[in-house]
Amino acid sequence: MTLNTIIVDDSETQRTIITKLVKEHPNLNLVGDYRNGILALNSIRKNKVELILLDVEMPIVSGFDLLESLEKPPIIILVSDKADYALKAFDYDITDYLQKPIAKARFNTAIGRVMTKQSNLTSIKEKEDYIIVSVNLQKKKLYPSTIKWIQAFGDYIKIVTEEGNFLVLSTMKAFLRKIPKNQFVRIHKSYIVNVNKVENWSANKVEISGTKLPMSRLRKDDLEKILIST
Repeated sequence: MTLNTIIVDDSETQRTIITKLVKEHPNLNLVGDYRNGILALNSIRKNKVELILLDVEMPIVSGFDLLESLEKPPIIILVSDKADYALKAFDYDITDYLQKPIAKARFNTAIGRVMTKQSNLTSIKEKEDYIIVSVNLQKKKLYPSTIKWIQAFGDYIKIVTEEGNFLVLSTMKAFLRKIPKNQFVRIHKSYIVNVNKVENWSANKVEISGTKLPMSRLRKDDLEKILIST
């Protein structure tokens, strides 16, 4: 297993040191190294990034600022020349915290933890049932846990997932039969939501990933019944 990795550090010297460690590790593939969080964010949006080696103290956008801007962060190892941030770091569900200067043995230990975590995540996903849909005349596996919501779209439905949006020729009713009943609920004639993705709701709105979706007042009880039971 090889993980696509980026390095984010405002120090060119430190980027060079960490780059050497990454390139020498057989389980890491260096996608790029970046001097600030803005450049890193552009890379994350364009590439499949599975691991970030992230400096804490950087001008304008700190390591913590970058983490908070990521909707679904990959595996993170935070790096700093101070131990002061270690406690705060673990509030962000990071995998390890490395203090500069980084010893090779300590780096390899951290990557060992990363590989164990990635293996566990892969194993969980493989055990999850998936559904098959046709997208642009090709078959695609969709894991229900990655779906945010489904929207009626003329003769199609738009499936909004963590990977992207997919147009599928289907009715809402037919698709609802394919997905777990205790995980999805119809909140409107045009919307089905994954209850595990719901962040906020009111009498007529549901919010997922910052997007507000309309909810029929009569559907509010259906949503709350599932949310309370999960």
